[in-house]
Amino acid sequence: MIELRELTTDDAPALQRIYSGASLKYIERRALTIDEAVDMVANTLACARGEPTDRWAFGIAADDDLLGMVRLRCRTERHATISYLLREDSWGRGHATQAVACMLRHAFTTTGMTSIAARHHPDNTASGRVLQKNKFIYRGTRAGWPLYDLHKPNSGTP
Repeated sequence: MIELRELTTDDAPALQRIYSGASLKYIERRALTIDEAVDMVANTLACARGEPTDRWAFGIAADDDLLGMVRLRCRTERHATISYLLREDSWGRGHATQAVACMLRHAFTTTGMTSIAARHHPDNTASGRVLQKNKFIYRGTRAGWPLYDLHKPNSGTP
């Protein structure tokens, strides 16, 4: 069982480990330096303090071990995109599926979002299954990347 939690300043080394190695295979970024991990934690904490933001980010933890991150970024007042990344030694255990479900509850009950979009690397079919298990609807591809969306239940949007 996982939990979503706010990051702490002590999480920078764990965050650096998450954003390295095989975890980067399917995302468009290079490995984080420790300074970049410290900055990422600081930015996440600023959002948690209620400073003006267009995003929410939480650590994915199991038994106090930080395994990954899940993020929600506003694109319009009511629409956001979701992304998630897990440390490779935690793949295949359902953690991403649980984390996305938790973030969707947050998005639809706390942030005022009515629709969420997502995409995944074309070679990362496991990430596509995470989205499908969370009731995202496949909408096609853009530049080869599978695209999905999900509307808030009872939002009146098809």
